Amino acid sequence: MYASLYSMGLVGIDGCVVTVEADSSPGQFLFEVVGLPDAAVREARERVRSAMRNSGLQFPSGRMIVNLAPADMRKVGPSFDLPILICVALASESLVMPNMELSKSVIFGEISVSGDVRPVPGALPMVIEAKRHGFTSVFLPEENADEASYVDGIEIYPVASVRQLVDHLCGGKKIRPQPHRSPDPGRHYAGMLDFADVKGQLVPRRAAEICAAGGHNMLLIGGPGCGKSMICSRLPSIMPDMTPDEIIETTKIYSIVHALSREEPVMDHRPFRSPHHTISAVALAGGGTIPRPGEVSLAHNGVLYFDEVPQFDRVALEALRQPLEDNKVTISRATGQLTFPCSTIFVCSMNPCPCGHFGQPNAKCNCSETAISRYLSRISGPLLDRMDLHVDVLPVDFDKLSGNERSESSAEIRVRTNAARKIQQQRYAGSGVSCNAKMTGAQQREFCQLDESGAKLLRNAFDRLGLSARAYDRIVRVARTIADLDASENICREHVAEAISYRSLDRKYWKRH
Repeated sequence: MYASLYSMGLVGIDGCVVTVEADSSPGQFLFEVVGLPDAAVREARERVRSAMRNSGLQFPSGRMIVNLAPADMRKVGPSFDLPILICVALASESLVMPNMELSKSVIFGEISVSGDVRPVPGALPMVIEAKRHGFTSVFLPEENADEASYVDGIEIYPVASVRQLVDHLCGGKKIRPQPHRSPDPGRHYAGMLDFADVKGQLVPRRAAEICAAGGHNMLLIGGPGCGKSMICSRLPSIMPDMTPDEIIETTKIYSIVHALSREEPVMDHRPFRSPHHTISAVALAGGGTIPRPGEVSLAHNGVLYFDEVPQFDRVALEALRQPLEDNKVTISRATGQLTFPCSTIFVCSMNPCPCGHFGQPNAKCNCSETAISRYLSRISGPLLDRMDLHVDVLPVDFDKLSGNERSESSAEIRVRTNAARKIQQQRYAGSGVSCNAKMTGAQQREFCQLDESGAKLLRNAFDRLGLSARAYDRIVRVARTIADLDASENICREHVAEAISYRSLDRKYWKRH
């Protein structure tokens, strides 16, 4: 007897529909799974056989062929266990559904030999794709139901065991659908580190605000203990609220790497990733035998922070150049290409030399010229050119550290960054661009017109500082963000002047060597 139903697979961070077919016939015992399965899918044969027996279902004694279509797409992971079991049971007539129709349903989930249903990675993108193809219901592992419930317009049925699903399909006790949920982007700010703890440092604080408001990359240079890491670690507390689309995009990435939990089933806050300097290029950009997103993709719509960036491997740093420009990572294998999004804010901090005191006002540097040059050369010119904001972080004097003057809190700064980001979202509505740092060349020409005095100022800076075309574009985009923070429709001379002031440190340190 023949039976078929629908399941879902993964290609990159997107789901894809897979048809599961089973054909039972008399003859010598055979149980074969075809359709380009990987090792985990082939091993489903033993899990299915034990789970059926332990769930009160009769496993067929004849020939059973299971096909996963389309046959030219590689099937990866254990999420096909549950649909294979149900399809085998239907084909062998161990399971009879009198009034149940599965043509508008999809089923996926891993099973144990006892018949329990276990969670699988990628539930959210699979449910999104199921809805896009017109399916009306999804049967999935109970532990994946919370993340799937953020997809509206499709019924989510959480399945704890094979026996529970069989009872539902056979007209017994019904599974109650999971209630739909909506994200709450503001719920995470309460426990974050606060800018109210940062004494002084008005220029770095202002640069952090511009960075958060416009999505700009930022480099902080200063001596040990001056507050670089303190400022960067507080960036998440002033980041603008995520839009519904950004929440779904980010959660899809965390779903396929199995990084969600029942306590945090959705990424409704901007991620902040701070990998150790020993990270490899593959772990950073993504890849592997079965390609997975790297740290740059896990920071999608959030912040990727490198503390003491010269300590990172040069190959790993250079692997970031293309992703930072294209906002995506493309991984090529013999079987095809996968693309992972990585629209992230790249933030770095570093000392100006090995001892950390070069160029500092109240300390003497003991490093040789050769040592300083070798240290700074670990940051290539092209990578440095991709940093929109170059910030000199100087030591805070005693009076400011010991004073009782209240610093502005993250909540107060976030009001401004949210207002500026809302202006940008309205400006680029429908274009796929959400912030000034990611605008296209055409959008820059349309929305970043400079007045005569601003253009003259930028021309002088371009000639005097020897700026590249990329640096020119980034100065203009930073000026656009500064104008947005001032709620100004026009980019004025003072906005351009402030943007230029954040492009001088590469001349102070790197041009000297």
